[in-house]
Amino acid sequence: MLKFTSLGGAGTVTGSKHLLEHVGKRILVDCGLFQGLKNLREMNWEPLPIAPSSIDAVVLTHAHLDHSGYLPKLVRDGFQGKIFATDATHDVAKLILRDSGFLQEKDAEYANRKGFSKHKPALPLYGVHDAERALERFSSVRFDEPVKLPGGATLKFRYAGHILGAATADIEWGGTRIVFSGDLGRYDDPVMLDPAPVTEADYVVVESTYGNRTHEKGDPIEMLGSVIDRTVQRGGTVIIPAFAVGRAQSLLYHLWQLKKAGRLGSVPIYLDSPMSISATDLLHAHRADHRLTPEVCDAVCAIATYTRDVEASKAITASTYPKVVISASGMATGGRVLHHLKAFAPDRKNTILFSGFQAAGTRGRDMMQGAREIKIHGEWIPVRAEVADLPSLSAHADSDELMRWLSGFRHAPARAFIVHGEPESSEALRVRIGRELEWKATVPRQDQAFDL
Repeated sequence: MLKFTSLGGAGTVTGSKHLLEHVGKRILVDCGLFQGLKNLREMNWEPLPIAPSSIDAVVLTHAHLDHSGYLPKLVRDGFQGKIFATDATHDVAKLILRDSGFLQEKDAEYANRKGFSKHKPALPLYGVHDAERALERFSSVRFDEPVKLPGGATLKFRYAGHILGAATADIEWGGTRIVFSGDLGRYDDPVMLDPAPVTEADYVVVESTYGNRTHEKGDPIEMLGSVIDRTVQRGGTVIIPAFAVGRAQSLLYHLWQLKKAGRLGSVPIYLDSPMSISATDLLHAHRADHRLTPEVCDAVCAIATYTRDVEASKAITASTYPKVVISASGMATGGRVLHHLKAFAPDRKNTILFSGFQAAGTRGRDMMQGAREIKIHGEWIPVRAEVADLPSLSAHADSDELMRWLSGFRHAPARAFIVHGEPESSEALRVRIGRELEWKATVPRQDQAFDL
């Protein structure tokens, strides 16, 4: 009998970790960090309910931090198996995990130097060395080619859209077939491929980030242009907190389209995130994983001025001229964008533009909900700038698109498990699946086990 337990991503949109157990073997699907609310972040410091050394393999659907960011700690705490991922996910994980380890070391050092941490001394959850050790355990898997996992399981990855390398994971083990959606992307996205259909499964584990809403209809290029136009007319700067992998590249594409249409004039565009720049370079390395032709890819990547070093980033912050600045992180939880927010959020001329999901407990969610001040590096920063949102630019499938993917199954699975969503989103998707597909659907609780 196959046993399924969600050790993360249950009742929340972060920390995805889903455990499969059969005949004494254990496979973990995704291994993400909890982000956002403090009570969730604190779970990263708690030991897993099972020993990492008892896990035989990890299957990684994609490299975003909420799906991969716990891997360095898992390895440090004793995991010795392989981490199965697509080639592009492996390359993206090199960027994300090294950056995560580096930022955690720097944040701890900064907190100790400034003395604003309650912990004496403040320590990182893990560092760059731990990230390197995790990356050594990766084993690359091609899309659509079955591979054997420990314990006799078979894995097949299919395109999920969303970001470079993102996959759905089809696992057959002990005569039971369970499919994990990972994070599904959008249909007809101009950059990423459509989520590939899956037609058969005994069980489905589906994300529900936008399980209770649909994305705004309309031309995202026109909407983006409108925000930039009105901000520049005020003499202001547009700051776009963007996920370094996925959103940053899609934004460059839309900005390229605006520039091509003569909408941006001489307004400079900056990509101020070393990781975003490196992730953009990966578009060239993994051309089969996206829609852009080599010529368009080159043009899109050339639309912005790239700033890798700190002094160039400081110069952007110091400049009073109108401009567009794309900088990580996407929920304003860390990275260079915090310095830009400190400089530009207090001025009404400027705009803070969000283009992706903002989890509860993040500065991004607070600003989206109207917060008039945010805490950065121990001090309170007033938010007087316009705060705008372009959900149509999201890389996540909305409720209709999730249902479209689920509708591709020829037969009803025995059960659908709804994960990776805030409670109202997961519950809304559960109800919709039951009403429209007449499937049995469940929203698992943290650490709740199911015999399949």
